[in-house]
Amino acid sequence: MSGAGAGWSRGDRALAAGKLMLAWVALLWLLEVVDVLSGHALDGLGVTPRTPSELVDVVPSAFIHFGFAHLAANTVPLLVLGFLAALAGLRRFLLVCALIVIADGLGVWLIAPAHTNTAGASGLIFGLFGFLLVSGFVERRPLGVLVGILIAAVWGGSILAGLAPTQTGISWQGHLLGLLAGVAAAFVFRRPAASRALTS
Repeated sequence: MSGAGAGWSRGDRALAAGKLMLAWVALLWLLEVVDVLSGHALDGLGVTPRTPSELVDVVPSAFIHFGFAHLAANTVPLLVLGFLAALAGLRRFLLVCALIVIADGLGVWLIAPAHTNTAGASGLIFGLFGFLLVSGFVERRPLGVLVGILIAAVWGGSILAGLAPTQTGISWQGHLLGLLAGVAAAFVFRRPAASRALTS
């Protein structure tokens, strides 16, 4: 980690990562409560493809869900994968998330089927999975490689299932684009060798 967090201990980094992800998930649940109380007014913040006015919803769509069951399904993987990704530094983590959310949202806007409305954190989840899966190999960090192997063992089957185009009501396009954006983020935000030595 660099910058203000350069002197942080592993415990400090873990605490900061945990607080960030708990706050993130709490925000998602709060938004879903507001959505329900407003008669699902926030569902309109999903992305409808190839409609120019929908470009403003590219980022908000990652924070909106179609019901509590949808949100509940995303909560645990977002908490765990987000926490693991944030351990290496909050600033880098937020940049990685920004790249994934924007690339995924724009991709959905471009290629999703017409007359659909796509929202939810699953694109980000697939992106964080891709980021964690390859970043250890990209940076040649043994601990990062181990993390990638472990998350592949735990969530690999679910990720593959989420990429299947045969599922109805599931944006496999958003999942695939999020995964690719996460892999790209591992290269774009690859840490310099000196920084990697501090956090391996």
